[in-house]
Amino acid sequence: MEARLFFISLWCGVYGLVLRGVFRRESWSNNVGVTMLVNAFFWGTGAGLLGMLFASYSEKIDQMNFYSLVFAGAGLVLGALLGYWRGRDTEQRELLLRDNLEWADTGFSAILLASVVMFFVIQAFKIPSGSMRMTFVEGDHLFVNKFIYGIRIPLSDKKIFPLRKVTPGDVVIFRYPTEDPTSQHFGKDFIKRVVALEGQKVQVINKKVFVDGVEKQEPSIQHVENVIYKRTVEMNPAEFQTRWQSRDFSFIGGNEIRDNFGPVVVPPGMVFVMGDNRDRSFDSRFWGPLQTTAIKGKAWILYWPLNRFKLIH
Repeated sequence: MEARLFFISLWCGVYGLVLRGVFRRESWSNNVGVTMLVNAFFWGTGAGLLGMLFASYSEKIDQMNFYSLVFAGAGLVLGALLGYWRGRDTEQRELLLRDNLEWADTGFSAILLASVVMFFVIQAFKIPSGSMRMTFVEGDHLFVNKFIYGIRIPLSDKKIFPLRKVTPGDVVIFRYPTEDPTSQHFGKDFIKRVVALEGQKVQVINKKVFVDGVEKQEPSIQHVENVIYKRTVEMNPAEFQTRWQSRDFSFIGGNEIRDNFGPVVVPPGMVFVMGDNRDRSFDSRFWGPLQTTAIKGKAWILYWPLNRFKLIH
């Protein structure tokens, strides 16, 4: 999202330069066709941005490009029609173009600032599912602290100046670990709680989580089912570790390993995450370890609805 906003801000800057070029050439600024063209691009840009926001708010990140193109197409048509309507009158044409220039300059600075803030500092996040009940419920809105684990260097996975490292118990937001664009989760952000770090051994026995052989005390979790599913297919620890790291378990039925899992050892540079609503969470038990570089930030403040406002620890 923040990358798209950054490029939109650059486009606003380029659009502003084009409009200034139009004003410098009287034959262009007095041409109705030119007015239609530049106004169409202005409306198309704004409508495309609205399409992005709609896809983000409605949790349809995988369809963001589609909605952006649909909204932008409608904006291009409406902008061209408005450009023709107002472009026939000299005074209205000049006023339209100057308004567009003012909005382009404002959009360049405002959207650029928003993209920088979202990339480096803080980002809003909406809880999409019930995997973290009752810590969070569907529709809760959070602010995510994106600099606590370090400031990300653009166009890389490296971070600098971390305030602290990821620790067990942290509630983190991350991009679902897949490069497969056909996956229903491709490009989506998830929220889970860190259970174990690299080098630690994780095992689930009858719904109870053990890290390095010690049962974790987890006051925030819940189980919505009393039934405990047993593993029906046994395999030796080495085979289980290999299949888990290869993310094979994301393709099998959830009941197979939901309540009895492992043991596995978390690989270097990775963590093991789980949802607080353990019986309704698609997490590291199924899709494998999470790279720390995929973590976007730590849940910081629950700000909406107001009656649930709280700092997240």
